[in-house]
Order: sequence, then structure tokens, then C-alpha cells
Amino acid sequence: MTAFTVALVLVVAAAGLLRWRRPAWYWLAFGVTLAALRVLVRYRSVMDACGLTVPPARWRLSLARATNQPIPEPRPPRIRRLRPTRTGLVLRLKLRPGQDVFDIAAASDRLRHSFSMFGVTSREVRSGVVEVRMTGYDVLKRVQMPAESETRAMRVPVALREDGSVHYRDYRAIPHALTLGATESGKSVYQRNLVVGLAPLDVALVGIDCKQGVELFPLARRFSALADSPDTAAELLDALVVRMADVYRLIRTQQRITVDVPDAEIAADIWDLPDELRPTPVVVLVDEVAELALYATKEEEKRRDRIITALVRLAQLGRAAGIYLEICGQRFGSELGKGITMLRAQLTGRTAHRLNDETSANMAFGDIAPDAVLAAIQIPAELRGLAIAGDASGGWHRIRAPHTSLRQAVNLCNRYADRTPDLPELTPFRPTTGTATELVPSAKASPATA
Repeated sequence: MTAFTVALVLVVAAAGLLRWRRPAWYWLAFGVTLAALRVLVRYRSVMDACGLTVPPARWRLSLARATNQPIPEPRPPRIRRLRPTRTGLVLRLKLRPGQDVFDIAAASDRLRHSFSMFGVTSREVRSGVVEVRMTGYDVLKRVQMPAESETRAMRVPVALREDGSVHYRDYRAIPHALTLGATESGKSVYQRNLVVGLAPLDVALVGIDCKQGVELFPLARRFSALADSPDTAAELLDALVVRMADVYRLIRTQQRITVDVPDAEIAADIWDLPDELRPTPVVVLVDEVAELALYATKEEEKRRDRIITALVRLAQLGRAAGIYLEICGQRFGSELGKGITMLRAQLTGRTAHRLNDETSANMAFGDIAPDAVLAAIQIPAELRGLAIAGDASGGWHRIRAPHTSLRQAVNLCNRYADRTPDLPELTPFRPTTGTATELVPSAKASPATA
């Protein structure tokens, strides 16, 4: 008995230590079994308490009265599958007649408390079937991306959602996106993860970094073109507009509109072209859009209008030509001038890190997901990298990108430098990757800091 008590104490202590220091390990070792038993044992009573049951059918009531049997109890949604994951449980429910998926979503917070889970979200799989994802711990506190993720062309994993699933950036589904975030909010790390995800793919990366290139130029070996000033950015965007026109001419000559060609083979964008003819897709990353929209003189105003016009053209017409925009900035509002709201209307994907004002949050989500505006301005300053991601469908999620240091991003870009395509239109903007010169301090260091 003494040995059993000692072993039990050691197991409890190990479980407590894992839950404190390694919640993912605790969940896989102990939590998943306890949570599954808790859900199965409490399921009927919890559903009844949350108002997620329906009265028994009339024929059952009539049969019970005719046979002098007890009145049947209200029926909860039927459990079709209970699947454990590395972050929680996935419960697939078959709704009863008269129930709606909104009933499950409205009761998510009560289900979270009743089942003692960290978070509960739901989504409709198909008519009458709802998937409830429950997380056993805070997966965004220490982000650990799964070792394997689903990969497709122009689809890269960039972050982890609060329900434990992977957040993907799918350029073919959402061609253009807007990413906002205040200083030290984690926006640069999110952008870094995008570059890391795109580096192994057959894609041309084009960067516009008006902070003298401090964010994107260290990754230059994987970029086909880079601009570090508004003047260079204007010329680079004009070159991309020219490339877009050339790609459309290629698609037009290869459309194959004849009576003997099936409908599915008629080309309307670059992905309908044969592999040997398909132009390389281009992802344009703009690090700070406000620097492109601000001006102080008449000449700068003309340059600004030229830049915004080119961006709007690329956003409106670039998808079929394989040109995708990633617009990033600390501030994005109508005060940046004409054309900004037109540009925003074309940016389907929206990601907002911690913001300093509600106006930027409204510019990001006010027209697609008003509920996300409040969530975006409530992100605490100490949780760098936490963001709200949404799209034009109105849905939104809390996400957090794993921390990727600049050195890690540079190493990976250098590893895949041989995949950098050489586009003739962008040759004048190809970054030089020679040996960096030694930086000389502007002032002599004092003995205390030397």
C-alpha cells in the first residue's frame, strides 16, 4: 500500500508539473482521456442545462402513454464521432429536428464551462451536422505548429488558430490581403512567416520596404525584386502592371476557345495554362503602405497618385495574371488620401494585430465582421503576435504566428535562393546580394559601452 501511495503521489506530481510547464504534453498524457470521459458522462445533463435538447416525438409520447411507460426524456444532439487531437477534442453532432447551428454557437461559452475546457468553437459541416472543436489548454500562449501540415500550390501555413487548427494563407482562394499592426505587435514576425512559407514554392517574391529595406533586404536572396524608397516602388509597380498586361496577352492567345475543346480546358487565368506555358506567380509584399501614400510636395503627390493607382490596378486585375498583394501597415485609414478605400475594398483577407486606435480596426473589419473590431482593439500589449484574422465571408478567428527570428528567416531564404526566378520585367530591381560592408558607428563608443 505504501508503494502504491508513493507511485500515485509521483504520478500526480508529474501531471501537475506537466500541466504547468508543458501543457501540450500533459494533454496528450492525461488530459485527453479525462476530458473525453468528462464529456461522455456529462453530455446529456449539460445539453439539457444549456437548452440544447428537444422534446420527444409525439409518437413516442403516445406510445409511452399507451403502454403506461415513463415519459421519454428530451433528446440532445446525437454524437456521431468523438475524436481526440493534439490540442483538444473534436465532437461531431447530428442535430435534432428544430435545432440550428446557431444554437450550438450561442451556447459555446456555457459548454466551455460545463465540460471544463479552455475553448469551444463550432462550425457547420453540412446541413444538420455540426463540428464542435474543444481545446484543452491555451494553444496560443506557446505556439507549436504541427510537424506536418496540408500543403498545396500557393497555400502556406502561417499561424495557429485558437481552436488548435492551422491558419493557412491561400492565395488562390484569397488573392489579396491587408495586415495591420502597431509597433511591437508582431506584424513583422507574421510577415516573416509568410516569406518562410513561400520560399520553398515556385513563386517570385517582390518586396517594397520604404524603411530603407531593414525588414526585407536581409531576405534578398529569395526576392526577385526589391524597392527601398517610394521612387523605386513607383517604378517597380509600373513594371508589374506591364507584366500583368503581358500575361493577359499570353492567356488570350492560349484560351483554346474552339468547339472541340471541353469547357474545363478553356484558359481564363494562369492556372488554366499548361505547365510549360504558365508564368511564374508573383507575391508582392508591401511592408509599410502609409509611406507610399504620404506626401509633402506637389511632386510627391503625383508620385503618390501613381503608386496608389498601380496598386489598385494590381488588386483589381492581378489575380488572373498570378499577381497577389500583401499590404502591411501600422495605420490604414481614409486620411491616407483618395484611392485608399478603393484599394481596401479589393483586399479580401484581413489580419489585425494590436492596434492603437479603433479607426484602423474599423478599416480592417468594419465592413466584413463588426464583431471582430472589438476583439482587435482588446489584444493586450504583452501578447505579441496575437491577431484577429477574417475575410469577406464575415467569419474571424484569433490566431498567433510562431516566433521566427530574422536569422532563421535569412537562413531559410538562403537555402532556397536557387528557386528565385529571374523575371525580365523586374531585372532592374533585382537586389544585389554581395558581402555587406562593415558598419561604422557615427560616434565613438564610450568606455562604459565599448
